[in-house]
Amino acid sequence: MQFHHNELFLLYNPQTSPGKQTKAMALSICKNVNEVNVIQEKLSPMYWKEIVNMLKLEPKKLLDKSQLDYQNKVAGNKYTMNGWLEVLSHYPHLIKGPIAIYNGHAVFCQKPTDILKLENVKSDSKILPHLRKYQA
Repeated sequence: MQFHHNELFLLYNPQTSPGKQTKAMALSICKNVNEVNVIQEKLSPMYWKEIVNMLKLEPKKLLDKSQLDYQNKVAGNKYTMNGWLEVLSHYPHLIKGPIAIYNGHAVFCQKPTDILKLENVKSDSKILPHLRKYQA
């Protein structure tokens, strides 16, 4: 998965209040926000693997265990890493909050202000040759 260095990727549910608030704060960090509605756009387990690795979190830590679907479909099962990635892919509505990716850094926004952790990050990823001319 390639991320452009001048873009903030926001994976969220735009129908929730925390999602809307996080998006508003994202625009204060970067004018180029690439919004991904996790409810409408099915993300593959491979995509989720990269996101989880960037966050340095276990996939189950992203899930809201209080939701009925979690209790009925996920709770009590033992999953491998691939299994958890499948859960994220098939039940994105169980994700507790937005995920923001900017300049090679990712943050899980359990509250909208968590996105501000990305405000002062510097890019530590290599700029692809065809994008160097756009570097600020």
